Amino acid sequence: MSKLSPVLGLVRGRTPGQLIIQITDRCNATCPQCSMRVSNNFSRSSLSFKKCRDIIDRAAKNGVQALSITGGEPLLYLDDVCELMAYARSAGIQYTRTGTNGYFLRNPDKPGFIDHVKRSVEKLANAGIRNFWISIDSAVPSVHESMRGFDGVIKGIEKALPIFHQAGLYPTANMGINRNLGGLNNNIFTSTHVPATPGEEQDYVACVEEGLRSFFSLVANLGFTIVNFCYPMSVDTDEKGLEAVYPASSVESVIRFSKKEKSLLFKALLNTVPQYRSALRIFSPLSSLYTLLQVYNGKEMAPFPCRGGINYFFINASDGQTYPCGYRGMDNLGSYRQGISTTVPKAFCTRCDWECFRDPSELFGPIVHGFREPLSLLKKYKRDATYYRLWRDDLRYYKRCDFFNGNRAFDLKRLETYSPPAH
Repeated sequence: MSKLSPVLGLVRGRTPGQLIIQITDRCNATCPQCSMRVSNNFSRSSLSFKKCRDIIDRAAKNGVQALSITGGEPLLYLDDVCELMAYARSAGIQYTRTGTNGYFLRNPDKPGFIDHVKRSVEKLANAGIRNFWISIDSAVPSVHESMRGFDGVIKGIEKALPIFHQAGLYPTANMGINRNLGGLNNNIFTSTHVPATPGEEQDYVACVEEGLRSFFSLVANLGFTIVNFCYPMSVDTDEKGLEAVYPASSVESVIRFSKKEKSLLFKALLNTVPQYRSALRIFSPLSSLYTLLQVYNGKEMAPFPCRGGINYFFINASDGQTYPCGYRGMDNLGSYRQGISTTVPKAFCTRCDWECFRDPSELFGPIVHGFREPLSLLKKYKRDATYYRLWRDDLRYYKRCDFFNGNRAFDLKRLETYSPPAH
């Protein structure tokens, strides 16, 4: 692919392509925030190695630049995932990503733990994976381990991270926002009571911020250098016309938030994330957090539309079909290998908060809009200068972070002079 291709694509209204392959919906964890947890009784599915490889061949021909392999728990198929990641890199897909619920990091005091971890990490590193995530559900280790059903996994992660780093792989701490973020003992956040007064709202935000600070402290002490947040996926399908084919969501109260609560969550994130950008590489863009805050506050601010179904696609494990994202199950685009359907309308959508597609859509949105409608972008800028100040700061910050290259060591000197933007 020509080095000019991404630029020409942006001029034509297309962002770099992204494909997420759900290799399996099998999982061995007990996470209450996910419908794929091991205790849920449903028929499990996995995609064959050949089917995944054929999909990657088509993705490379289509100019896809970012490939994620997810689950379920993808590392239940460790050898296949590593071979597919290496195959994707050899096909010219440079941004490869996968991760784990951490199950293979359990029982760190058992004989052979270090050797077991070294063998797995060596396979992952040799596959040329650019970014590798490890899920963390709570700032309190015992709460995280209870939610996942993996005793001792936090200590195992702490033992394993130096092994990852020695192999040239710097994992991301992936936090899915849930009510147990800061632990189990704060009734303001852990209950489903919706804050109704300014005082309750202030207490709620303060509670979330305290949990976030504890989380940042935990992951930094464990040895993580990259952090990402997954926004709550308590999708009200009836209200928003969505039908999840990627069941990384749940009806459990631990993950379900009202619109008011979501506005307070995003306010807390927007307040707290900038404070830690000088100490950790935090992917979650301030421009996205700001937009979501405005949306859930009922402000008249339209987010830049999701590129799902246009440049980003999701392959579902249960039927092997292609969808605009994991939550538009009514829009089956068909077989990716054979060429997806062009009859399904590629309507711009902003109905969910799936950060995998929302965050890059928000980051590329002003660039695409600027090429296509520069005067309109100028008007949007004048209407909300705060958004564009945060967006510009995101771009500068991402550059300081080497665009979150998980194969490069953390360069603290490039971040320690970072100062948060006003908003």
